[in-house]
Amino acid sequence: MLKIGPYAFAHNLVLAPMAGVTDSVYRKLCRDFGADYTLAEMVASQKQLWETKKSATRQANPNDPEPRAVQLLGTDAQELADAAVWQQQQGAQIIDLNMGCPAKKVCSVAAGSALMGEPNKVAQIFSAVVDAVDVPVTVKIRTGLDDERKNALLIAQLAQEKGLQAVTIHGRTREAKFSGQAEYETIRRVKQSLDIPVIANGDINTPEQAKFVLEYTSADGIMIGRATQGYPWIFREINHYLETGRHLPSPTLNEFRNAMLEHTLGLHQLYGEMLGVRIARKHIGWYSQHLPQGSALRKPFNLLTDPNEQLKLIEAFFAKRI
Repeated sequence: MLKIGPYAFAHNLVLAPMAGVTDSVYRKLCRDFGADYTLAEMVASQKQLWETKKSATRQANPNDPEPRAVQLLGTDAQELADAAVWQQQQGAQIIDLNMGCPAKKVCSVAAGSALMGEPNKVAQIFSAVVDAVDVPVTVKIRTGLDDERKNALLIAQLAQEKGLQAVTIHGRTREAKFSGQAEYETIRRVKQSLDIPVIANGDINTPEQAKFVLEYTSADGIMIGRATQGYPWIFREINHYLETGRHLPSPTLNEFRNAMLEHTLGLHQLYGEMLGVRIARKHIGWYSQHLPQGSALRKPFNLLTDPNEQLKLIEAFFAKRI
């Protein structure tokens, strides 16, 4: 069983925090389909950004079920500690630190996975944030900066030493970004040396792969990111396979229809009509990749600017097929 601080999860599947994706609407869908633990999108630690319109949709949402987890991105220990305190005051119950993002605009300011090259700074950040809040602090890292500098074990040991409650490891280096294949040997070695929970992440996109990664690494949980895009049912399929060894049938067209309508309407309500319409396009694009003749929905959907027209087009697409 996956346990982080006082929070125990019935299943050990975690939704990865993905910038521009895992808003409250997305997190609810994934929880409905079997993700016990979901993290909000990463939010910058700079004080001037705490209450911007963009950050407002990324804070702890009091309507989310417990535990409400927020991921922070930054490089300054005191700034991150202050941001963690503020997030706790907004209702966050777990603070996750981003030391795994490989994006150039993040690493160019020595944040995200670039921090793994500065263990002393990492130790300062861990201490400052843990001392500042009375909720569990966790971290997401990569295997290292590149193949010659794989130091996930060192960073994970620092996390345990400084009082963090869990470590998530993406099985790629910063240099690899999302190319090539994730490797799990590093995660396995880290798990063998830690007492706190270790969560494995990277290229987990089928029930079989989930079972393999859990068994090979002995990780306490697995985190799934890109494989959920347009297919939140992956959580229930993996849970069922881990429990029974059998596959669930794929979601029906009616299930796709209902999820897509709920998702699109939720985006309109969360972001407002103009931005909600734009954000809905990428999500419907992802769903359509799993649908027969999905391009017949995706292409006209991308041209729409009216929220009601978006909902009508989804209805019309499935009316011809169900």
